[in-house]
Amino acid sequence: MYYDSHCHIYKEYYDDIEKEVNDLKNEDIKLIINNGCNKETNEEVLNLISKYDMMYGAIGIHPEYVSNYTLDDIKFMEEHINDNKVIAVGEIGLDYHYSKEDKDDQIELFEKQLAIAENHDKPVIIHSREATLDTIETLKKYRVKGIIHSFSGSYETAMIYIKMGYKLGINGVVTFKNSNLKDVVSKIGLENIVIETDSPYLTPHPYRGEKNSPKNVKMIVEFLANIFRISPLEVAEITSKNLLEIFDISI
Repeated sequence: MYYDSHCHIYKEYYDDIEKEVNDLKNEDIKLIINNGCNKETNEEVLNLISKYDMMYGAIGIHPEYVSNYTLDDIKFMEEHINDNKVIAVGEIGLDYHYSKEDKDDQIELFEKQLAIAENHDKPVIIHSREATLDTIETLKKYRVKGIIHSFSGSYETAMIYIKMGYKLGINGVVTFKNSNLKDVVSKIGLENIVIETDSPYLTPHPYRGEKNSPKNVKMIVEFLANIFRISPLEVAEITSKNLLEIFDISI
């Protein structure tokens, strides 16, 4: 089974979502997890997962929206976190890439959403960019499990997350020529990995720079198969099993 554990299928990025989803079926993509980032995209995710059987949803407030989210947005999450096919709190986390000036506000928002996940026994999908230490220390405060989305850190950081009970989301970055991620992945093993695209971002090489699609999970699976010298089918089976260990999904 091919799946995409993290994408952003919004009308902002895709002119014809109906066609995008139908194309995935033709490519043997059986399941995608559509991640919200703010109130508007959370609402869109809820609408889309009710429309498409193969699509599940995560709702959350991304750290880039820390300056303009409201408590009503948090309340909206609490009201809908147990909706049918909402399987996680995400995409949430910390991002210090552009500035650390709002660090405390980001952590406060992050903790509000981790509390929702803990209270409702939902997995989390974590964004962490140039904020590894604070991400780890914040996660330690809550009894949650889930995925470290778009992991591209060191082997040592990978092992910290794995020992905490997290799987690592691996996407097109592993195929980039300037990335050392393939070396880290080869050390940590497939049992700790889930596959994602982060569509429409992070398109795998050699199509880097073009708009991404969940169908490109197959390229990532094939790349990993070459790293581990096993068949793409085996990669798909192992990583699918990992996904089902995290999420309450009936397949």
